[in-house]
Amino acid sequence: MLLLAFDTATPAITVAVHDGSTVIGSAQAEGAMAHAELLTPLIQEAVLAAGARMQDLTGVAVGVGPGPFTGLRVGVVTALTLGSTLHIPTFGVCTLDIIAQDVVSDEPFVVATDARRKEVYWARYDASGARVSGPAVARPADLAVEWTGPSYGRGAHLYDGMLRFAGGPLDPSAASLARAVVAERVEDLPLEPLYLRRPDAVAQASTKRA
Repeated sequence: MLLLAFDTATPAITVAVHDGSTVIGSAQAEGAMAHAELLTPLIQEAVLAAGARMQDLTGVAVGVGPGPFTGLRVGVVTALTLGSTLHIPTFGVCTLDIIAQDVVSDEPFVVATDARRKEVYWARYDASGARVSGPAVARPADLAVEWTGPSYGRGAHLYDGMLRFAGGPLDPSAASLARAVVAERVEDLPLEPLYLRRPDAVAQASTKRA
């Protein structure tokens, strides 16, 4: 087994290769607007670190969001392309579920990422780490009205004071994604981006001619 895992739903672009027992290669970078430029080189770096070739891969796992339109699309399209080209299975995982894999808590919690526009993408989990509601998008103040418990993720950190940031993981980890998929600890979703709202940029309406 050789599973390639990556997530581009946040500014943290993360890639890992798992051999069925452990992570044997990884790479990561920050690039809020550079997902398309950075993802392929990071995949090549992680596969090389694993001592493998692209043809050796037996599966691809990708975070399907929620996240901003451009970065999320890059990851999902790349996973679809690799799955089709290499004839290997693909796995889609909610990005918030990936972060939840790294949370250590003995009580229910929320994971929140930055959705821009002064909003967060969020989901709620029970103490075992199973998602019980979401994903959804909301203003932090509105989320704080219905949730006063511990919160994790970069969105919780950004709006600490409204949300009760409890430390811990800020961004998704491809290594955690790979381990969760191998252990079947996360829901397998279709490779369809979870945008939850319309893109920031929209096509300008054409001007009617006289």
